[in-house]
Amino acid sequence: MHLFNRVKYRTPESVELEFTLAGIGNRAWALLIDYLVLAAILTAFLIVWVIIVGQLSDFWSQIFGSAVGVWLIAITLIVSFVIYAGYFVFFETIWRGQTPGKQAAKIRVVRDDGRPIGMPQAALRALLRPFDEFMFIGAFLIMFSRQEKRLGDLAAGTIVIQAEAATTSATIMISEQAQVWHQELMQIADLSVLLPDDFAVIREYLQRRKAMSPKARSALALKLSQQVKEILHIDELPAAIHPDIVLEAVYLAYQNRI
Repeated sequence: MHLFNRVKYRTPESVELEFTLAGIGNRAWALLIDYLVLAAILTAFLIVWVIIVGQLSDFWSQIFGSAVGVWLIAITLIVSFVIYAGYFVFFETIWRGQTPGKQAAKIRVVRDDGRPIGMPQAALRALLRPFDEFMFIGAFLIMFSRQEKRLGDLAAGTIVIQAEAATTSATIMISEQAQVWHQELMQIADLSVLLPDDFAVIREYLQRRKAMSPKARSALALKLSQQVKEILHIDELPAAIHPDIVLEAVYLAYQNRI
């Protein structure tokens, strides 16, 4: 088992990011919370289903005849599995790799290259979850594989990482203009749409920009600032604001958003 295992990947902007893998403990805690939520959902479904079956017993008998009991059990099992798998697919898709349990445990699913997962990856992970849970196969794979992947992760090309908290770095120099402008940015932009890995790219650039050549630094700063403006919907900013100022202000505003 690899304690505090970390993984590195390079973004399309040629910035190398490093994240801590979630680990078996955090993943087990997240799964426990998710199963409690699922249990409540399934219990509600079963109560409603029993009421419907009881009130329409004659209707079901006319449709399925003497095999009505077998068919109703089959329908119950199919719908229960759809709810079970759909829970993970739904939340991991709309919450960019998190379920209620993962959010509580501060972990998140991403693709192997660090990008947020979509419905295909979430669906693969959900469909293979029963195989992972059979004989605790998934737990053994997570504990003894370098990237802590279960079968669902191997098939979907995903990893589970700890959600990085924004931390102040003493190596990042912030200009006075950015310190003033970040307060205005907090008023005009919804910083919640900026993902932790988006913030990590900005932080990595600000930490390493002094080591870059002027040409590479200028090109990367311009590209990152344009992407950040698109994410935050702040394209109306004056063109005179230097890309570095934009990134510094976003860096400060993201840290102070709560």
